[in-house]
Amino acid sequence: MNRYSTLVLLSTLTMTTLAHADALDGLFDNSIVGSISQAINDAYKPSDSRNDDNDDRRWDESQRRDDDDRRQYEDRHRQLEDRRRQLDDQQRQLDQQRRQLEEDERRLDDDFR
Repeated sequence: MNRYSTLVLLSTLTMTTLAHADALDGLFDNSIVGSISQAINDAYKPSDSRNDDNDDRRWDESQRRDDDDRRQYEDRHRQLEDRRRQLDDQQRQLDQQRRQLEEDERRLDDDFR
């Protein structure tokens, strides 16, 4: 009887272990594993389009600011070039006036002698 009771006891323990393993398998069903995987993926890379929209909006605003800054730079550069041309024209006029003045002085000196 000792052998029989040992055999029954071992069989019961084995069946209990298998039953627990089946219960654990049921807990970790593919749908649960899938849900956990999806939650992890969402945590690292959310599929929420709001984040994409926010990123797009920030990029658009950045591009708009860059375009505005570039336009302002180009406008200011054009203004400076225009100012340089004006100063060059004024310098040419002053040079012309100086030459005229020197010519007049030379004539005066020639007439006086």
